[in-house]
Amino acid sequence: MQRNILITGGAGFIGSHVVRLFVRRYPEYRIINLDALTYAGNLENLADIEHASNYTFSKTNILDQEALTSVFKKFSVTDVIHLAAESHVDRSIVSPLDFVYTNVIGTVNLLNTAREQWKGEYNQHRFYHISTDEVYGSLGEKGFFTETTPYDPNSPYSASKAASDHFVRAYGETYHMQTVVSNCSNNYGPNHFPEKLIPLFINNIIEEKPLPVYGDGLYTRDWLYVKDHATAIDTVFHKGVPGETYNIGGFNEWKNIDLVKLLCKLMDQKLGRAEGYSEKLITYVKDRPGHDRRYAIDASKISNELGWKPSVTFEQGLSETIDWYLSNTAWLKNVTSGTYQHYYESMYSNR
Repeated sequence: MQRNILITGGAGFIGSHVVRLFVRRYPEYRIINLDALTYAGNLENLADIEHASNYTFSKTNILDQEALTSVFKKFSVTDVIHLAAESHVDRSIVSPLDFVYTNVIGTVNLLNTAREQWKGEYNQHRFYHISTDEVYGSLGEKGFFTETTPYDPNSPYSASKAASDHFVRAYGETYHMQTVVSNCSNNYGPNHFPEKLIPLFINNIIEEKPLPVYGDGLYTRDWLYVKDHATAIDTVFHKGVPGETYNIGGFNEWKNIDLVKLLCKLMDQKLGRAEGYSEKLITYVKDRPGHDRRYAIDASKISNELGWKPSVTFEQGLSETIDWYLSNTAWLKNVTSGTYQHYYESMYSNR
């Protein structure tokens, strides 16, 4: 059976790297990129593969059940890799219902559509749901999140992702669908919309704007290079055991303030500025509500059972990320100005 894989959120940050990897690595697969093209979805992220013979784009919202059914039938979808989500914690605090609709109802819509289209043949199809380590809540100074850590979400975003995880597992148990879930740590890398810490601060350093650090700056995160995450998703999709969960992390903890200072140092070197120049832009701001103190992933399961490990150190990945942004200033200007949203109309309006 030919695989016609639906990748949701494929024009977003992580999704675009997954789409590119699958299109190039598996020419025998048909890859259908489904994205609603909200503010963080950018087809310019995939300009290099948009004419590939095994790639198709569908502008579709996962909240539209009828449209989903049409896509499944039109492309005879055999598998789903589900990345589409509202993902920014700050936005979830301002507008939690948007996260409920997209992350919970949207996921259930996808599950219902897949269940209906694959009825009676669930063992031939896979529904792979990508989630976050934030569903586990906050850690103390020691310890790591494992696949058996109890869920304890503290923000509307993480609560919505926790709910979607539970629905995916419930459909696996109730309807015997072949489901698998992975929970990843903080991603960074090329094509990241500049609202998250690293791309935001890269852009602000370039423009010599303040670098807003929450609270005391001692919040700790495990950072994962997005290209390594894409290869991990590839590994879980092909080798993961149905019904299992896999934590994906970078084995790479950094306190926010230490990360920001490293970023300032590397940026000053690459921009030819005096050492310490960009650190003067650091500004401590009021902490956000429900801010988890520390995340850290134990990724030994995916490493030991499926053979995946990160390929780069944080310093290497961060340096490559900075180089990409400095070499793609037009992309960055388009994103920050909003003109990137016209790309779809220019490329697809006459198709």
